[in-house]
Amino acid sequence: MIEELAIESRFLSAPDGLKLHARDYGSSRWTGAPVLCLPGLSRTAADFDVIARALAQGAATRPRRVVALDYRGRGLSDRDPDWKNYDLRVENADILACMDALSIEHAIFLGTSRGGLHTMMTAATRPGVIKAAILNDIGPVIEAQGLARIRGYIGKLATPHSWSDAVDLVKRVMGGQFTSLSEDDWLTYAQLTFEEANGKFAPRYDARLMKTLESLDLEAPLPNAWPQFEGLGNVPTLCLRGENSDLLSPVTVAEMGKRHPRFEAHTVAGQAHAPLLLDEPTIKVIADFITRCES
Repeated sequence: MIEELAIESRFLSAPDGLKLHARDYGSSRWTGAPVLCLPGLSRTAADFDVIARALAQGAATRPRRVVALDYRGRGLSDRDPDWKNYDLRVENADILACMDALSIEHAIFLGTSRGGLHTMMTAATRPGVIKAAILNDIGPVIEAQGLARIRGYIGKLATPHSWSDAVDLVKRVMGGQFTSLSEDDWLTYAQLTFEEANGKFAPRYDARLMKTLESLDLEAPLPNAWPQFEGLGNVPTLCLRGENSDLLSPVTVAEMGKRHPRFEAHTVAGQAHAPLLLDEPTIKVIADFITRCES
């Protein structure tokens, strides 16, 4: 019998002293490599709640520990006084510090979008900590049109006045790309995007994140991360791509498969950037991948 699932909010210190937050699912006594969940640019640890519960309760091989992080400026982590610290290098140092503080020597990395970039970066900075990698709608090449779309709404969303307003808003922004979501899924998406306190709504992230995208020249070729991706060549890697994604192209996924000897890919039907990881079929794909990694 599986013991009752424990879920704990953990507050940790970044290298510069900023307070960071992580959700810690399951007991560290449970066997199997823990899963470390890293969210997208403006997303939070809460995005992983459904899949974290499933994996912690034994959806893959055995019950295990799952940890989901809030980067600085997102979720329950402190907002940084200097928005320039919303930087991949600073955040990556935060991730490694959190792993040390949580006694995670190695993990299966599950990275959505920016979280996948952190996974590839970690393959370069501390490769021994990665047992396997799951990249959720991200690869070494980022399509400019997808980045332009993201830049168009980060920090610029209207403020909803009710959860119904919030659902309508995320539908207007994302409805053309996410074509298979139920009404319950849309409500969940809204609740993961906004927080409500005393009847007032706000995004779950520091709106100054928009400043990190303002200087990007999307007319020029964007830098790629092939060397960092190839750093994952020694570990099993699964790439999820939303069928309607405008950030990760099928061409890039195909090239990833050519360059990586232990690579798998899966398309999430009816979803875009980035798949929400709420549906049972996608959770099963991830759980089965983890099982194969450990068999």
